[in-house]
Amino acid sequence: MAKKITVKTLQKYKESKEKFSVLTAYDYSTAKYLDQAGIDIILIGDSLAMVALGYKNTNAIGIEEMSIFTKAVAKGVETAMVITDMPFMSYHTDISTAILNCGNMIKYGANGVKIEGYNDYILEVIKRCTDSGIPVMGHLGFTPQFLNTLGGYRIQGKNQEASEKILYQAKQLEKAGVFSIVLEMVPQECGKFITENVQVPTISCGAGKYCDAQVLVSDDLFGKFSDFTPKFARKYGDMKSLICDCAKRFNEDLKNGNFPSENEVF
Repeated sequence: MAKKITVKTLQKYKESKEKFSVLTAYDYSTAKYLDQAGIDIILIGDSLAMVALGYKNTNAIGIEEMSIFTKAVAKGVETAMVITDMPFMSYHTDISTAILNCGNMIKYGANGVKIEGYNDYILEVIKRCTDSGIPVMGHLGFTPQFLNTLGGYRIQGKNQEASEKILYQAKQLEKAGVFSIVLEMVPQECGKFITENVQVPTISCGAGKYCDAQVLVSDDLFGKFSDFTPKFARKYGDMKSLICDCAKRFNEDLKNGNFPSENEVF
């Protein structure tokens, strides 16, 4: 059995310039298969709000729902590092509530949490979490939970000044204790600039190939979620067609008397 992936493993990847992988999972069996495939980090992303629960955006999901999915995913994983995306308003009101909610995800089986954004309050939350033994993954660039204040789905870090601002934020997250930083929807040059100037691993979510890792939503990767596909998501399968075809064949077999067969009854 492979050794459990930890924050130390990821730091070794960074130092040796070895890339690592991050995929989302929202249920036990998917998490189990991703783990068996050798994925390094399995993220219970708040993207499940849209791809699994049908909400309009990630801000709609709450802490109770994330708790259920965290428990399910954690049960299916032995080797990968399990990270829970802390949902909108689960860590924004006060420090004690933030630490309680993040700590509960560790109790439910996560090995760390992901916290979006940058300001003095978030820095304090990160510091208090790490002081409490809760590993934290940061998230800069486009931060979906701040969609309304950012003015929509906009690429961040589009010039040198903007890139330097994100780098400053990344260094502050680093000082607060994050073990890695997701960079979302920034130009490849910006992702490279930040990756080369921080000590912790960077994870590209549409930030180009020079980051230390890449993250995708599994439902995009599998070709299961078809409402929209981000530019940076590569489709490796066509689960939508597979599911539709299997369901159609079952329906036909049932209605024409071919299911169940003699071998499928007691």
